[in-house]
Amino acid sequence: MEISERAEKLSPSLTLAIDAKAKAMKTEGLDVIAFAAGEPDFDTPEHIKAAAMGSLDAGFTKYTPAAGIPELRAAISDKLKADNQLDYDPSQIIVTCGAKHACYNALLASINPGDEVLIPAPYWTSYPEMVKLVGGEPVIVPTTAESGYKITPDQFLEYMSPLTKMLILNSPGNPTGAVYTENELAALADVALDEDMLILSDEIYEKLIYDDAKHVSIASFSKDIYEQVLTINGFSKPYSMTGWRLGYVAAPKNIAAKIESLQSHSTSNPTSFAQKGAWAAYKGPQDCVSDMLKEYSKRRARVCEILDGISSLSYVKPMGAFYFLVDISATGMTSSKFAQRLAGRRKSRRRSRPRLRG
Repeated sequence: MEISERAEKLSPSLTLAIDAKAKAMKTEGLDVIAFAAGEPDFDTPEHIKAAAMGSLDAGFTKYTPAAGIPELRAAISDKLKADNQLDYDPSQIIVTCGAKHACYNALLASINPGDEVLIPAPYWTSYPEMVKLVGGEPVIVPTTAESGYKITPDQFLEYMSPLTKMLILNSPGNPTGAVYTENELAALADVALDEDMLILSDEIYEKLIYDDAKHVSIASFSKDIYEQVLTINGFSKPYSMTGWRLGYVAAPKNIAAKIESLQSHSTSNPTSFAQKGAWAAYKGPQDCVSDMLKEYSKRRARVCEILDGISSLSYVKPMGAFYFLVDISATGMTSSKFAQRLAGRRKSRRRSRPRLRG
């Protein structure tokens, strides 16, 4: 049976394949440390779980408005004003089934077949696949360690064509941990304004920032750039709510209305009782976030210490998120081969940690 062309174009997720291998090894009783999936290993904070369980006990298990319950959209609006200096009316906020869903809906509402979307590399594996799914053409813009793995205004212009409609910006970044400075974002905003480009700003890691880095929302610079930015965020990373599948997109009124309409015909609403938990995440105590960040900071320092002792590996110190992008080019292996070798060595040496000699 013939399948659709859009499905044929998709590449399987290597991240999920490696994560599945790690989980399979764990079921065999092996002591595996899995680095593949972008998932916090903390439990969801108790006050968030209590809010969801309380809503279940109260029978809050029916359909909600497609764009999310009013109190959650209002809470997100309040959060965006307080944390990001962004003035979005609740009607401009669409709650989605995860931030990935928010990205896809945003692309679906704004990209036409043949439109080009610039994606700085290294990038999250799903960005180009989502662009292809909606009929767009992903254009990969290579960045370097020297630039901190961040796209420059000159590159923005260089890779642009008459077909370019959008730049995808992820800060703090997956998998690089790069955090754009206020000046760097302002320069990119100027290019977007001059060239009338949309920006999809994925800010899911905004609360995971280290040292003197600062998160800035690119839509906050001016009223003009605000009208060209679709801001993506969610609850998975800062509140360890990956399985809850809750994110959101905040967008200009005309795009937000179309995203709401699209969602009403696809998933309908996000899970009702999960939305109550998300409301508690934003309106409840925030020490859970700072506690996780302290632990991530300790782990970051430890990984730096280990990598600094391995001469065949290099890296740029991440300023945000919880990833390390390690340059393995000196080993002569591809990333898949490198990961498979680590997994294979661990499997064959059950009583010892895998070691890479410097």
